Amino acid sequence: MNPVREIACPIITAAVRRLFIEANTELGPDVTISLARARASETSVLGRYVLDRILENAEIAAQDRVPLCQDTGLAIVFAEVGQDVHVTGGDFRDAVQEGVRQAYEEGFLRKSICDPFTRRNTGDNTPAIIHTEIVPGHQIRVTVMPKGGGSENMSGVAMLVPAAGWEGVKGYVIGRVAEAGPNPCPPTVIGVGIGGDIETAAILAKKALLRPLGEKNRRDPRLARLEEELLAEINGLGIGPQGYGGKTTALAVHAEMMPCHIASLPVAVNIQCHAVRHKETLI
Repeated sequence: MNPVREIACPIITAAVRRLFIEANTELGPDVTISLARARASETSVLGRYVLDRILENAEIAAQDRVPLCQDTGLAIVFAEVGQDVHVTGGDFRDAVQEGVRQAYEEGFLRKSICDPFTRRNTGDNTPAIIHTEIVPGHQIRVTVMPKGGGSENMSGVAMLVPAAGWEGVKGYVIGRVAEAGPNPCPPTVIGVGIGGDIETAAILAKKALLRPLGEKNRRDPRLARLEEELLAEINGLGIGPQGYGGKTTALAVHAEMMPCHIASLPVAVNIQCHAVRHKETLI
């Protein structure tokens, strides 16, 4: 039998702190490459100008270690915890929350979390949203995603009737993006979750955004085709970068799916702005 590996809470806290600061200041190379390709193919003069400014902004943020966007996001954490890991010195969730607290204080990141009714700010950007999954192994994979309010507000979920099928799913996704218009700061990345139940579809859609930008779904060729069809139709809407018109409304569509109840067809759309921010590490 494999021995249990101990991981101390301060190690988890330090990793979360580092990841949130990095995610808020550094775009991944997959994103900058995709933006550059979009700039090269964009036919709209205003669209090209916007993409130039987005790329310039990313370069300045990385060089000066300042946030890519003033909205440094709701702190979302996906944690795959190995079943042979023993967290010592405290509670795992508390360790994650402390990492978020330190990141937003020490990284000079805007604190955006408030009470839903009083709108009183919590003061440290906690509580973070933590999704934990138990997996085989002796490590913890931590993935952080600072999610801006503008793009999150444009996301949605629907419980379609099963007869809606393929075209119904496409129609809902395209309709959601069209209704969102310029509000989520395009060019966007569109995460689509299909199946499960209402909350699982939403989580699938958000997790889809973590895939390397433009990488097709490798598990299901149907979803790879769906991603291609949706991207073509979304870019055909003409919304363009920041809503000024053009052929680059979305950089990519990523879809994930799981089985659902015979009476249901849940579909979720999670829209991500052009600041596609996420980082991960193994502990």
